[in-house]
Amino acid sequence: MTAASDTNVIERRSLHLELVERIRPLIVESQLKAGDKVPEKELCERFRVSRTPMREALKVLAAERLVRLEPNRGAWVTKVTVEEVEEVFPVLGALEALSGELACSNISDTEITQIRQLHDQMMQNYRDRNLAEYFRINQEIHRAILLAAKNQSLTNTCQALSARMQRARYAANLSEERWANAVDEHEQIIRSLEAREGKQLGEILRQHMKNKQESVLKWLRQTNAEQDNSAI
Repeated sequence: MTAASDTNVIERRSLHLELVERIRPLIVESQLKAGDKVPEKELCERFRVSRTPMREALKVLAAERLVRLEPNRGAWVTKVTVEEVEEVFPVLGALEALSGELACSNISDTEITQIRQLHDQMMQNYRDRNLAEYFRINQEIHRAILLAAKNQSLTNTCQALSARMQRARYAANLSEERWANAVDEHEQIIRSLEAREGKQLGEILRQHMKNKQESVLKWLRQTNAEQDNSAI
């Protein structure tokens, strides 16, 4: 395979930001596990980049609280804490609710059609039990609604908080019961959006985030308990 056809090779444009987009999913999907040191040398070799853009990328991920940087020791994947979940999710729910209300006022028919198409793709991945692709499209839908609100300050704030919770949201979706409930909620979301029922959509999105929070907390406490028991 030539370098040009190697999917791990990154084009030389905003290189550190391209690296962020490659490394973030590795953390979200726990390919780089919480508490582990980020294998900088291995990743540099994998993506054929030097240490300078890699370190710039890690600074961005540190700002998103996905990694922490330790002087002379490198970068470490952070752990999601109960306190952080309880702090972030209510704010995220309020912001998502506002985005839903504003989207219903500002969204175009074309944007609604595009979101409906994403929703249908997501539902097919649910039926296929393809969690990774389901989650990716799920995030596209939330981002599309957010962008349809057409408020840059809201977009920036919501995306920054959402990045901090992606790992936990992905892991919590592994519960079959929660996954089925999330799908039902997304059916309500798309119907309210198509009807341009802003207040209704806002409340659905707020409750959607609240349900996510409960699921994440359940998963996190169970994970912590299992780790405590294994340490005995």
